[in-house]
Amino acid sequence: METVELGCEIRQTRPKGLVNRIRREGKIPAVIYGNNSTATAVTVAGDELKERVSSASRQRIMRLKSASPQLNDRHVILKELQKTPVSDRILHADFYEVDLAKPLRVAVALRFVGRAAGLADGGILSPLERQVEVECLPLEIPEAIDVDVTPLKIHDVMHVSALTFSGNVRPIFDTDYPVVTVLPPTVAEAPAAAAAPAEGAAAEGAAATTAAGEKAGEKAAEAPAKEAAGKKA
Repeated sequence: METVELGCEIRQTRPKGLVNRIRREGKIPAVIYGNNSTATAVTVAGDELKERVSSASRQRIMRLKSASPQLNDRHVILKELQKTPVSDRILHADFYEVDLAKPLRVAVALRFVGRAAGLADGGILSPLERQVEVECLPLEIPEAIDVDVTPLKIHDVMHVSALTFSGNVRPIFDTDYPVVTVLPPTVAEAPAAAAAPAEGAAAEGAAATTAAGEKAGEKAAEAPAKEAAGKKA
């Protein structure tokens, strides 16, 4: 895997308002931990960090460049970013120091390639996972794992054990879980079937209305006859 450089300096954690001043200067407060070392509070160049995050996966190895011998030439990967919810501005970063000679476990994105055979029959490609955990040396971390979905037909499922991993990259999983499938096409109800009950209901309503009208007419016809009979009496 390609490595990139990132400017970095040790920072003070007091006073509390110092963090805001660091951000106003265009820097990002961060912490480095891992590799059996104590956590170190640092600042990194804001513009450089944004460029690294936007142009590569978080698993890209970064080599720190610093005037401090304690930081210079240490290798890290980005573990977590804290951002503002609206402007998406980076507020804080967590870095994990790695030993280039020791394997580590990381999550790598899955990249679905090809056109599934089931799509020709109206099927819908449905990814079930977006990443997979792997173990490998830091410089062998892939940017993504390609998943060739070409042979998948409707109802076919591809499991993690069927994926291809290059070099010494080894997938880590307890169960052989599914990562992608092809769903059958969605079938809508025929309009006639939906209309039939409505037509029957309308017919019943019309019959009820007619019967009510006939009864009302009979009552109206009986009223004058009763009235005439009363006068004769």
